[in-house]
Amino acid sequence: MEFIAHIRESDRGRQSLCAHLHGVRKLAESFGAKLGIAHIAGLAGLLHDMGKFSNAFQNYLIEAVNHPEAPPKRGSVDHSTAGGRLLYDLFHKSNIELEKGILAEIVGNAIISHHSYIHDYLDPDLQSPYLRRVRDKEDIADYDESVRRFFEQVMSEVEFQHYVDQAARELKQYLLAPSSFSREAKCMFLTKFVFSALIDGDRTDTRRFEDNVADGEEEAHPAKELFQGYYDKLMAVIQSMGKQTGSASSINKLRNAMSEQCDRFADRPSGIYTLSIPTGGGKTLASLRYALKHAITHGKKHIIYLLPYTTIIEQNAAEVRRILQDDAHILEHHSNVIEDLDGDDEADDGLMNVRQKLKLAKDNWDSPVIFTTLVQFLNVFYAKGSRNIRRLHNLSESVIIFDEVQKVPVSCVSLFNEAVNFLNDFCRTGIVLCTATQPALNFVKHQLQIQPNAEMIQDLGQVITAFKRVELMDEASHEKYTNEKLANFVLHRLKEKRNILIILNTKAVVKDLYQRLLKQLREIPVYHLSTSMCPAHRKDRLGKIREHLANQEQMVCISTPLIEAGVDVSFQCVVRSLAGLDSLAQAAGRCNRHGEDTLQQVYLIDHAEENLRHLQEIGKGKEIAKRMLIDLQHEASSYGGDLLSVQAMTYYFQRFYTEVKPFLDFNVPKLNVDMTTLLFAGYKENKYFQDYCLSHQKRPPLFLVNSYRTAAEHFHVIDNMTTPVIVPYGEGEEIITELNGAKSIEDFGRVMRKAQQFTVNLFPYELEKLSKNGGLEYCLDGQVRVLKDGAYNEEYGLDLENESWSGASFF
Repeated sequence: MEFIAHIRESDRGRQSLCAHLHGVRKLAESFGAKLGIAHIAGLAGLLHDMGKFSNAFQNYLIEAVNHPEAPPKRGSVDHSTAGGRLLYDLFHKSNIELEKGILAEIVGNAIISHHSYIHDYLDPDLQSPYLRRVRDKEDIADYDESVRRFFEQVMSEVEFQHYVDQAARELKQYLLAPSSFSREAKCMFLTKFVFSALIDGDRTDTRRFEDNVADGEEEAHPAKELFQGYYDKLMAVIQSMGKQTGSASSINKLRNAMSEQCDRFADRPSGIYTLSIPTGGGKTLASLRYALKHAITHGKKHIIYLLPYTTIIEQNAAEVRRILQDDAHILEHHSNVIEDLDGDDEADDGLMNVRQKLKLAKDNWDSPVIFTTLVQFLNVFYAKGSRNIRRLHNLSESVIIFDEVQKVPVSCVSLFNEAVNFLNDFCRTGIVLCTATQPALNFVKHQLQIQPNAEMIQDLGQVITAFKRVELMDEASHEKYTNEKLANFVLHRLKEKRNILIILNTKAVVKDLYQRLLKQLREIPVYHLSTSMCPAHRKDRLGKIREHLANQEQMVCISTPLIEAGVDVSFQCVVRSLAGLDSLAQAAGRCNRHGEDTLQQVYLIDHAEENLRHLQEIGKGKEIAKRMLIDLQHEASSYGGDLLSVQAMTYYFQRFYTEVKPFLDFNVPKLNVDMTTLLFAGYKENKYFQDYCLSHQKRPPLFLVNSYRTAAEHFHVIDNMTTPVIVPYGEGEEIITELNGAKSIEDFGRVMRKAQQFTVNLFPYELEKLSKNGGLEYCLDGQVRVLKDGAYNEEYGLDLENESWSGASFF
């Protein structure tokens, strides 16, 4: 009898279960090899669908395909438990060897979870969801028969035991590797890596079958050859710039010297290094030069730029595309257009519907050059669902550049540090922390293991002095500003300045000031920028702003802080509402950026109408910055006499992390426990383990006792979970129509990547309001949310009142 894994939608072609298991094994092995765990990952691939050998599953699959109008009851056949139970039965019941017992838990958990998310070993109720599946579950159809068929058709028992022995040796070597990690932390990251390898292997093999992709058809271009070509193009651009008018200026000479230093530094072994080029110092080109040279020299497969805002993704990716002249191998990943679906999708496996096509669409960060956000990086390691974690294995053997790394949210600092330490210690990944305002990430309990002599740029203090182009004007320590007063201030400054940028901390005051100035400045263009606008909308606005700046025309821009981190614009005057010192420094980088004028002014104000109740990090940073301003009023030599000095920035971050220390480990108030404890606390520090021992008067029969799923369910980078929604701006309308008409998995993947430019992220209260006033629609069987025409405004984006109708219709 032929056992089937999947039935193709287009021609009812059948993929044999044996071919699928070996196909996923090979892919998982190739992913695991990057970490030296080919057989551990391969074992997960080999066993993940063993339960499909049951007669019950085969009948279920045939029935569902033949009668789509009346399919069998969802969830009536469990095929994901069998492989995890086999490992438990063989290696976790009696005469347990340490490495094989841990192996059974790690690989078994990945297998039973591959249609949902990794299970807790011990949960807040002191139960073990892992054991409930592999030890206690009773309704596993034809389990003994499935085991027999597996050993007959896939791998003999002797071969299997030999394969497991190899996996156990890999685990032992991994656990003995020198690192700052505890065993629990090593096992947590290993479990997630194995899960990533399994998810991507399973979905890739299934997608290739469904799209009828021939063997070898998707062979990747050799990374070293590709990166060498990129490096040659970059050097040609740099040499061309050296021949342009003005290239002999002192600033350009300094930029070139720093670029050369990055090139030489790339010969060093991979590690965690800092690149503290001042704003306007050519950071993008210098970091790209380092990344390409390091990738060529040390055999890396990917170069990944991680940025705080999607605005910078658009700008930096455009600049890199211009230099490398290769769209095909550069991926921009702004956000997930669809959310990672809650719950278990096991009932859909083997079938092909909209939900499955969206899941299988190629979304695994396998491009040579990737631009994405810090939020997406943290989600890969810690967020619930399989869409994010699928990408984890592709972070190995890479060069990762964290641009504006100071934007790591306070609650995520410890989790960020440990993820980066894992990549450095085990994944052969080179890390660059790239910012003009380096945070003190080695000043906290869960330290970032930064290399000694980590800074790429020599004589940093002198470099910062040479790049000084602005002076900070303190309007904040002695008075407060309302929008009315601020509007008058702007009008007064416009008598002296061609253009002004005002950066405020909340969308509400930005929109209010924009509307005020729009009425008062009839003859001067006024622009609004905020995250209420989709990336394509912001990109268009920035294009117009840059035109005015290039033509030296009068213009005013009011923005939230999204403009200040890395966006290449240069205003004559900047007004910044008080925030953390790093934000003030970044705002200063938007003033006289290229030294076009003599020393220009950045005015710091204390805004009376900003509600920072839900923006506690900004509020705390503002407090410290204001105290430092007052110190400078009393003693001009404080902090080296300059709020933008290395001395001032070091003091600020150490003070900041000291004052927010209770929040650095991502506290989960509902459980009264830190995320770091849930994920990698040892037995002594693990509350659930201690409570279990006290309650049962014995230890749980487990090596691992951490709560991975509970942690993931409570993880979110910002305080309120947001939901991506496609907006009807520009091509957004066509994309919505395309999504509704997409048929193949490739079509879904292509359109979803395009849709990222036309999404905004909504908070729960915003979704609720739009649902009530009719501003929200759904497509693709409810998987994708879409704003109706009236809920998006051509000036400022999201309109919660749903009153911006233009007459367009796309449903």
